Amino acid sequence: MAKYSKSLVDRICSLIREDSYTIAEICDLVGIHKDTYHTWIKTKSDFSDSIKKAEDDRMQFFVAEAQKSLLKKIQGYDVEESKTVYVDSGKPIIDETGKEKQKPKIKEKTIVKKHIQPDTAAIIFTLTNGNPERWKNRQDTNFNSNTPVSKFEGMTDEQLEDFINGEKQKRNIVVDGGSSGCAKTPEGEK
Repeated sequence: MAKYSKSLVDRICSLIREDSYTIAEICDLVGIHKDTYHTWIKTKSDFSDSIKKAEDDRMQFFVAEAQKSLLKKIQGYDVEESKTVYVDSGKPIIDETGKEKQKPKIKEKTIVKKHIQPDTAAIIFTLTNGNPERWKNRQDTNFNSNTPVSKFEGMTDEQLEDFINGEKQKRNIVVDGGSSGCAKTPEGEK
C-alpha cells in the first residue's frame, strides 16, 4: 500500500482536474491500487474533500468550455485551411536513421479562409433554455376545472333522456314503448 501524503493527494487532484481519467487510470499513474483509493475516500475526510473539490473544478472547466463552444456555434466563426504541395528539390538530406532522402521543396501553398455559419440547432437550444417562456417548443394547455368537459356534464337524467329522444326523432327512429329500449324502423322500411 502506498503511503498517504499531501503531495500524492495533490498529484491525484491535478490529474482529476486536467482530464477525465478513470479512477483506475489515476491509480496506475500515481502507483496506488484502486482499493487504496476507495479506502482513503472512506477513511480520510481531507482526501475525500480534496477529490470532491477537484471534480467540481473539472466540471466548472467543462461548463466554461461548453459555453465558449456554444458561443462560437451561435455566432459562427472563421477558419483558415492551408494546403501545401511539395516536390523533390534534388538536394539529398540524411534523416535520423542515417538514410538519405530528398529534401522536399514547396511547389504551391494555398490558404483559404472560410466562415462557418451559425448553427441553427445551437441557436434554438440557447433560446429555448435561456428564455423558455418566450421560446418554448410546445404549447401549454390549461384546463379550467369550472369548464364542463362534455356537453352532457351537469345534465340530469331527465334532461339526458329528453336529449336522447330528441336525437332519435331527428333520425326518424320510433322507440318501442316497452322497457327494452329496442327501436323499430318506420313503416315501409325493412
